Amino acid sequence: MKTKNFLFILLVALFFSGCVVYSFYPLYTEKDLFANDILTGTWVDNDSAEWKFEHPYNGKELPENMDSTSYVLRVKDKNNKESEFRVHIIKLGGHYFLDFYLEDFLENDELDLASFHIVPVHTFAKLKVTSNQLQINWFDQDWLEKLIKENKIRIHHEYNGDYILLTALPKELQKFVIKYVDSEEAFKDGIEADLTRK
Repeated sequence: MKTKNFLFILLVALFFSGCVVYSFYPLYTEKDLFANDILTGTWVDNDSAEWKFEHPYNGKELPENMDSTSYVLRVKDKNNKESEFRVHIIKLGGHYFLDFYLEDFLENDELDLASFHIVPVHTFAKLKVTSNQLQINWFDQDWLEKLIKENKIRIHHEYNGDYILLTALPKELQKFVIKYVDSEEAFKDGIEADLTRK
């Protein structure tokens, strides 16, 4: 599924659709994280949405739920709608991966009854970096569901008939992404974002 309006699709995918693989736990452990500036800056996708990656510690005291290896990602679409994510980058098997967590949901003081029924999850994606380009590919949940139904993969998960939620701990998740990082099928119908440095 290549995207026409990435921000909208991403937000819907995170909570309401089966486009990406959801995980209860992050892809990383503390020892996997490293300080870097790989993502720092403002990037633009093919739909003119701005992706601004910043370190939260630039001269400021760190929030309790952030550390010096974290990025704050603010995605602003062409209608100036903005969403905020916490992003970590790790390197596994010679490949970069991103772990996304919907940060602004956690800090929203205007919670209503519907909000109490949403549990934020992690999603993770393969990252390819060139000098002024980022290519981000999320794993496809339909592909994962097919593997699970055909007993071709064993990974801790829960399935309610609509969604699969991975419940594997980080080390098991890492084995999973390393095993399938070069699989075209794993990403064929997942969300893809191509970003150019602004």
